[in-house]
Amino acid sequence: MPGIRSTIPTARTDDRPAASEFTELSKMIRDRGLLARRYGYYWTKLVAAPVLLGGLVVLFIFVGNTWWQLFTAVGFAILFTQIAFLGHDAAHRQIFVSGRWNDWISLVLGDLLVGMSYGWWQHKHTRHHANPNKEGADPDIDLPVLSLTHDQVQQRRGPLTQWLLAHQGVFFFPILLLEGLSLHASSVRRVSMRAHVDRRPAEIAFLVLRLGGYLTLVFLVLSPGIAAVFLAVQLGLFGFYMGVSFAPNHKGMPLVPRNMRLDFLRRQVMMSRNIRGGRFVDVLMGGLNYQIEHHLFPSMPRPELRRAAPLIEEFCRAHGVPYTQTTLFASYAIVVRYINRVGLGERDVFACPLVEARQSI
Repeated sequence: MPGIRSTIPTARTDDRPAASEFTELSKMIRDRGLLARRYGYYWTKLVAAPVLLGGLVVLFIFVGNTWWQLFTAVGFAILFTQIAFLGHDAAHRQIFVSGRWNDWISLVLGDLLVGMSYGWWQHKHTRHHANPNKEGADPDIDLPVLSLTHDQVQQRRGPLTQWLLAHQGVFFFPILLLEGLSLHASSVRRVSMRAHVDRRPAEIAFLVLRLGGYLTLVFLVLSPGIAAVFLAVQLGLFGFYMGVSFAPNHKGMPLVPRNMRLDFLRRQVMMSRNIRGGRFVDVLMGGLNYQIEHHLFPSMPRPELRRAAPLIEEFCRAHGVPYTQTTLFASYAIVVRYINRVGLGERDVFACPLVEARQSI
């Protein structure tokens, strides 16, 4: 997928026809009933999540202080990630019409069951959805460890830093093993700060119960050595699973310069990538593989994304809007290649026809 150069003059699309395009698409999606609530689907998942988690805790206690617990660590990592996907759906108002119901479901699923602050995630993720891949606006391309833009590379000096940047694609997947620990730490830090957090007392109580209770359970059942390895495996795989589910969606797609404005349709479609792979990938990635549809219609219930995808793809083709999709492993190759090329100092990693056409005017 071609990308957008990082140094271009201010450019703006004609908002009036662009707005009418998205209005037309929205009407088509709504008329097909694709934004209707799917209560049966979600209530099944909402009931299954605590039941499966409770069953896994019972199994953990039953297995006892043995190295077989590493298999339950894998189970916890997978289940926590799937619950996080469900919390993501609730946070986007996909489950209930009531915003209050969605908020509380997000708090229970995120804070109490997974140990991730809903307030922290909402603050970060809302900014990402508003400006995906926009420099200076999207927190998902402003990472403390990796450099995803030319300017970030220029700001990081020193021989060791430059060597790490030149090889950062190699370290991308190993770094994801630390993401689980980072998610928990960021959550605790957010609710501890003075910055506004809705329902802060509930978040603090849920996080204390989840994180404190989980650690207490682990160290009561397991000896210190096995407990340490168990936590390393569980947190590592949880972070890795989360990372490889979110990374293919935008990394390596066009970067939008700070001074460039795009209409909503192009801003969401051109900066996102879908992942093909059938229903197995749908379940594996929690619906995040339909990133284009999700960014256009964040409140669309997860099971409807699959039905909406061919309609939106056809609409984008008809209106000349690039619609990108690839396989899961091909997307990882794109991400690693992109990160490496940025780290090596390439400014114009891609050349975007949209920007080139505007520059030639």
